[in-house]
Amino acid sequence: MIKLTFCLVRLPSLSREAFQAYWSGTHGPLVASLAETLQIRRYVQMHSLPPEASAGMRATRGGPEDFDGVAELWFDSLEALAENGRRPEAQAAAALLLEDEKRFIDLSRSPLWWGQERLVVG
Repeated sequence: MIKLTFCLVRLPSLSREAFQAYWSGTHGPLVASLAETLQIRRYVQMHSLPPEASAGMRATRGGPEDFDGVAELWFDSLEALAENGRRPEAQAAAALLLEDEKRFIDLSRSPLWWGQERLVVG
């Protein structure tokens, strides 16, 4: 199992509340509707709390600005992702998601990466 982690920064034109409402109410259902086509096994949205909730912790570490949320998507394998790249219906689904992401995410400031979880506690 591999996971895509996507740290989201909202477009400057959106308030945090508007960003999170769109992400939850519009983009989330879109992802859910395309999950089978894209072979997404799990999708979780982690919405940030107001910035003041983490300001002290960020200051003691010299941390960067907050993210507005983190999306986590699980897939079976890198091979499954490669298979998506060869399937026209998966390509079309991925294009739909990207077009929707451009409506609320500042993609140039939103890092994403592939990884594997290693459970330490729990």
